[in-house]
Amino acid sequence: MKIERLSQDKIRIFLTFDDLLERGIHKDDMWREPPKLHELFLEMMEQAYTELGFDASGPLAVEVLAMPAQGMVIIITRGKVNEQRGAAEEEDELEDDIYDMEVTMEQTDVVMYAFRDFEDVIAAAAQLQSSGLSEGGVLYAYKGKYILAIDPAELEQNRFHAVIALLAEYGEATSVTFAVLEEYGKTIMPENAIREICSHFLS
Repeated sequence: MKIERLSQDKIRIFLTFDDLLERGIHKDDMWREPPKLHELFLEMMEQAYTELGFDASGPLAVEVLAMPAQGMVIIITRGKVNEQRGAAEEEDELEDDIYDMEVTMEQTDVVMYAFRDFEDVIAAAAQLQSSGLSEGGVLYAYKGKYILAIDPAELEQNRFHAVIALLAEYGEATSVTFAVLEEYGKTIMPENAIREICSHFLS
């Protein structure tokens, strides 16, 4: 579980599928196990407080983005507490130990892996091409890393997991969302990145 502060009132939590499995939550059952998810949320809030001093009191907006290969990105934004509430009302809320949350959920199918070094991007592209995937892929630069994004429509269903395994060998799952990449990332190769990398950097 990785936690980072985005602003004074906003944090981002990245959970891999391994993180979820360690806590007894299978990715297909993510939204069918309320007690386990409640425990997971409490654990996340404790860790956010310990690591970042993020106090999750008051109303919270929780955005959950499920990604097919990487896991889950959870963005938590703390709202402004209404200062006109009475002390008795605040005590009641503390006793309940229930967070006032507004949850929105999204799912993206785009597979994204980050690479620290361009040599790793070349090595991954070479392996992908030799395994039969020579078309597709968009390459971005974002915060000192290279990120390869692949639309699953470009992958045959039976080769999906093999491609993920290859990408994981050279890169790492990233918590950056595709929307953030599109807006803030620098597009290096807008299409057929795998073929372009291989043709330019492999003799």
